[in-house]
Amino acid sequence: MIKTITAMKARKNLGEVLEEVYYKGDQYVIERAGRPMAAIVPLAQLEAWQAQREAFFGTIDTVRKRNRKVSAKRIADEVAEAVQETRRPK
Repeated sequence: MIKTITAMKARKNLGEVLEEVYYKGDQYVIERAGRPMAAIVPLAQLEAWQAQREAFFGTIDTVRKRNRKVSAKRIADEVAEAVQETRRPK
């Protein structure tokens, strides 16, 4: 469950907020002057997000290495061709 809390309330009730995040899996968005500034999420969720991010950028690095000798024009042409193929009615 995502809850919104002010920075002042988060400061005053940090122990309670941490317990809800840890035991219930709740998520908190901390606002300051009505603007979202930060979030408190369960550690497992953060670790999963970091692993997904590393895998995503690892894939990008792999593709980049495979295509480092391919000209930018060829890549742009292939992308344009793929877009046209995708938009073509079936």
